[in-house]
Amino acid sequence: MAAPKRINLALQGGGAHGAFTWGVLDRLLDSDEIEIAGISGTSAGALNGAALKAGLATGGPAEAKALLAHMWARILGLRDLKIATWLSPFAPATAEISRVIEYSSAYAWGDFVSRSTSPYAMGPFYRNPLAPILADLPFERVCSSPGPDLYVCATNVRTGKIRIFTGDEISPDSLMASACLPTLFQAVEIDGEAYWDGGYTGNPALFPLYQDHLPNDIAIVNINPLVRDDLPYSAQEIQNRINEISFNASLFRDLRAIRFVQRLIESGKVEKGAMAYILVHMIADDDLMRDLSVATKLVPSAIIVERLFQAGRRAAERFLETHLADVGKRSTVDLAEMYD
Repeated sequence: MAAPKRINLALQGGGAHGAFTWGVLDRLLDSDEIEIAGISGTSAGALNGAALKAGLATGGPAEAKALLAHMWARILGLRDLKIATWLSPFAPATAEISRVIEYSSAYAWGDFVSRSTSPYAMGPFYRNPLAPILADLPFERVCSSPGPDLYVCATNVRTGKIRIFTGDEISPDSLMASACLPTLFQAVEIDGEAYWDGGYTGNPALFPLYQDHLPNDIAIVNINPLVRDDLPYSAQEIQNRINEISFNASLFRDLRAIRFVQRLIESGKVEKGAMAYILVHMIADDDLMRDLSVATKLVPSAIIVERLFQAGRRAAERFLETHLADVGKRSTVDLAEMYD
């Protein structure tokens, strides 16, 4: 039997839409043809990456799948997700559920409060809602050396620079920092510095995966649509597209840098082997994500989470069927078309 192909994963943030990434990971864990060597994650991507590494470190794929499922059940406030699985076929279309949430008075009020009131106004009553969820993760396994390398991205509030946490730097605090939207949560302080969501500076950060001991292949699990053909008109549509553009900007920057190095190597200006020739892949379902909005990122719906999970599994299945043979040989994202 052939050895599994080594690949790095870059996991985007996007609130509850990170359930799509959970589905992708769940399917990849079923495959003995792929070995996950490195993980870079931001926000929900960092949480998924931490649960994945914790499971792989000691219990293998089955434990990783169980930890991911448990974490997402906790995010939804459920004991397990069986009820969502059962109800999903009978529920309205995903786009309809998204519109109900987006135009609900509860979401409108919450959005107004988040824009007009500081999270610091809660004073001593404030508690980060991720704290009890992350308390369930076995951090001695997240930080241990077995299993894939894990890199978690956050944004330094004071300097505006990216911060990468890895190894024993990864903790509940660093994961909360990576997922800290400043209009909703108080900044997370680590070693005297305050941090906000990593999506502002790296969503996800790709450069930690360029190291010599890691493979050249990076599969980006993308949960923010890169392209929307229709011009947004309503206030909600405009705000949603602003959110997507803002949180894709750092990814576009990193992809442009990868293409720049590729051109240098292809033209002979840089000797082969002097710099890594990164091979880029993408696992996504932009059609589904275009049916959703920023509202469904912030207001988890059990039905939408279940559908995102199943869509992620299907997207990973398509990637394995279509592009597994390309891993280690060629990019399946045409960066030349994007940037040349």
